[in-house]
Amino acid sequence: MSKDSDVSLMRMVRLLDPRVSARLLALMLASALTEGLGLVLLVPMLAALNGGGSSGGRIAVWLTNLGVPLSLGPLLTIFAVLVILRALINHGRNLASVNFQVQLVDGLRARAWDALVHCDWRVFSTMRQSNSASLLINNIDRIGEALNQCLTFVALMVTLIAVLAAALTIAPVIALIAMAAGTIVLVSYRHMRRRAHQIGRELGSAYGAIQSHINEGLGAMRVVKSLGLEGDVSAGGIASFDGLRRAQIAYIRDLGHGQIALHGAGAIVLALGVWYAVTQAHADMAQILPLVALFARGLPLLGGIQEAWQNWVHNAAAIGDTFALIAKAEAAREPDAAHVTPPVLARDMTFEAITVRFAQSTKPALEAASFTLPAGSTLAVIGPSGAGKSTVADLAGGLLSPDSGRVLIDGVPLEGAVQRAWRSRVAYVQQDAVLFAGSIRDNLARAHPQADEAQLRAALAQASAQFVDELPQGINTMIGDGGRRLSGGEQQRIALARALLRAPALLILDEATSALDSANEQSVCEAIARLKGSLTIIIIGHRGGLVALADRVVTLAEGRVSLPQSDD
Repeated sequence: MSKDSDVSLMRMVRLLDPRVSARLLALMLASALTEGLGLVLLVPMLAALNGGGSSGGRIAVWLTNLGVPLSLGPLLTIFAVLVILRALINHGRNLASVNFQVQLVDGLRARAWDALVHCDWRVFSTMRQSNSASLLINNIDRIGEALNQCLTFVALMVTLIAVLAAALTIAPVIALIAMAAGTIVLVSYRHMRRRAHQIGRELGSAYGAIQSHINEGLGAMRVVKSLGLEGDVSAGGIASFDGLRRAQIAYIRDLGHGQIALHGAGAIVLALGVWYAVTQAHADMAQILPLVALFARGLPLLGGIQEAWQNWVHNAAAIGDTFALIAKAEAAREPDAAHVTPPVLARDMTFEAITVRFAQSTKPALEAASFTLPAGSTLAVIGPSGAGKSTVADLAGGLLSPDSGRVLIDGVPLEGAVQRAWRSRVAYVQQDAVLFAGSIRDNLARAHPQADEAQLRAALAQASAQFVDELPQGINTMIGDGGRRLSGGEQQRIALARALLRAPALLILDEATSALDSANEQSVCEAIARLKGSLTIIIIGHRGGLVALADRVVTLAEGRVSLPQSDD
């Protein structure tokens, strides 16, 4: 195996439950043993069919010592019992293998998903989301296939060892020659296994490209159609599909070439073995026919071992990529805040010489920014695009930690578990309202599952979302994926109602009306005006009615506070 495959195998082994692994191995050994014994019984059975003309060799002696009659009836009965027993064992082994594979794949997918969900926002935002989605869906399925091939490899290897043991019992010299030939065949396939590993990496990249094209195309379909880009988007998607198919066909072609070479070499070895047994070893038919049967059984086993090995190497590339993402996300896991009481925001929120730098930018998003927001007041943060406004929102909401400086709530620094706990007192409404498939009630319940009907109605009224009563099913109206059955303004007011259900200490409105028409903007502004004084509000924007509601204004330019203002 390659170095990467060895590392992948060690990672896979560490995931395996020792008890389940031992049970699977025991079933594999039992299956191989029953098959080997059945093949060995062919010698005395053929001797019995020959009317005792053949002695059956040492096998007949062993059976006699065990008290087994060498007549055809008892031997056939034992053979039939072994076949039935092996079928039952194989059934149990297959079920155990499938359950084991499903548990490992589901556990690994859950671990990766949990790691991403709990990853620090700064690290998470640097990850390409289409790649993460492709990994969760496609790569982990490929890991399941890799595990399946690994189990298949072990099962076939154990069975082949049993077949070779039977061959050694019947004709040791011929069996040793066959073992040497099989070893040479497996070693000679190293080049194909290296190619399988490379094609496996290409396959992972192809899946990622498809995921990216699909996500981008479906998400931007309105723009695609308005710009007449259907042909370009379609061609790009088809090109990514072609890349996937090329990788798959190249792999199948290599696998086929290997099987052709293997069966050709096996036929030659079988012919030489039979020639040697007849002309040199002077073996009788009771030995030759079982040897032919053993070769006929061993050759597909050897081919299956090579195929499983090659398939393992092919899919092992996905293991490294998956564990790399999990390691990155888990290393940036946010601290548990279940037992931490968040600050109240009874006095003020203070930004104290805040500097934030992102790896993808040469300039700081914020540099030595300082200002104070009194509790219960409304602050507008304005400035051109790229000035650092959304960074202020992420800091205030507890999503982001500064590189230097501090954010304080009533004098308590927002850091570690306190920062995460603070989010329970924050409601966030962004430019593009994020709604979930389901009903309006379902979306509101995301913020407060225990809210009663009166609380839901009060939140809708606070958000100027009375239009809900005019919908066909009212609050139970299904709104489709992302709320697409509602207008932009309606989506934004449902998102605001959901935010208010949290009874937040801080409400952050990040460009919340920039994409709305004047009528919908007015509705949102009226809702916010009614909230003034009952909670602390941060408005992120350039201009407009929301900014006009602010008690204080902070202007940002290139990450610096350039002009703090007050209406006092």
